[in-house]
Amino acid sequence: MGWLIALAVLVGLAVLPLGVSAVYGEAGAQLAIIAGPVHIRLFPKNKKKKPEKPKEKKEKPAKPAKSAPPAEKKETGGSITDFLPLVRTALDFVGEFRRKLRVNDLQLRLTMAGDDPCDLGVNYGRAWAAVGNLMPRLERLFIIKKRDIRVDCDFTAEKTTIFARLDLTITLGRLLSLAVRYGLRALREFLAIQKQRKGGTAK
Repeated sequence: MGWLIALAVLVGLAVLPLGVSAVYGEAGAQLAIIAGPVHIRLFPKNKKKKPEKPKEKKEKPAKPAKSAPPAEKKETGGSITDFLPLVRTALDFVGEFRRKLRVNDLQLRLTMAGDDPCDLGVNYGRAWAAVGNLMPRLERLFIIKKRDIRVDCDFTAEKTTIFARLDLTITLGRLLSLAVRYGLRALREFLAIQKQRKGGTAK
């Protein structure tokens, strides 16, 4: 019975969605981490009021004599031949995320302001054309589960406003699988570089 519980826990962790939620609206930009049903806000942080402490008069310490700033040590670069295989591994790792990332919620609400119907009509058409060009590109990169795209016109508004939201997740199982696969590949590349530097031959 115990192994069934352990198996259920492992399966639950494997399908646990992890990701980020980015929102932009009237309150500004907001960023949060998604861990299953939990959203942990990263930005902006909630400000905590600190209790005021009575000010104490402190004697000013004597200023130490100025010393010459230490000379900055310049770091030397490494071999580009050794660096390129690591870059290829990193690019392949990023490429593997294609169609593995899921957009759980995509919202874009653009409210265009203007008192001239002709200009507003032209800008309205341009906005929908831009949306039409953007969506196929997003669909090639991500699986979009829910979307709400709107462009509205408001002849009484003073300025054009936008509200955008993007909830992007990947399951923990997929993330660990990619991390292990490409972590081992990067380790092999690193060991091959070390072997070459010691005078051996890399396989």
